[in-house]
Amino acid sequence: MNFHLHLDDELVQFVPLEEPFSVDPCVPTREVFETLKQRRKGSILICEQGKLLGVFTERDALRLMAEQADLAAPIGDVMTKSPVTIAIDATVGEAIRTMSAGGYRRLPVLDAQQVPVGIFKVSHIMNYLVSHFPSYIYNLPPKPHTATQTREGA
Repeated sequence: MNFHLHLDDELVQFVPLEEPFSVDPCVPTREVFETLKQRRKGSILICEQGKLLGVFTERDALRLMAEQADLAAPIGDVMTKSPVTIAIDATVGEAIRTMSAGGYRRLPVLDAQQVPVGIFKVSHIMNYLVSHFPSYIYNLPPKPHTATQTREGA
């Protein structure tokens, strides 16, 4: 079976996405930290009037803590501006290639009006592969194509 054939046919819109969660750019960074902690999320979208301005992830949070930055500053000042996104009508293969090339674990998914409609995550890729190719995933030994050096048994 050819994985690429299916990855380049299936659209991101048919993969269960994480619901987008956003805050306004003027919200204090400390409040965003608390929100992420309470919701048990690793990222949040920064939107103004429904349009994506940036994203704030746990990587950004770690950077701020290492720099001992002022957490009273608005999140708009410390977010990652103009993040890489993927269109809702993009293929799963395009999303994987984009994530791989940029080293991203999450991609905001935008509709035709550039409004966030979801978050595509690495875990979605894994769930996609397992659900579409279970016989390949579940039947592979931990180290395929290895031969034992000694006989098994007594």
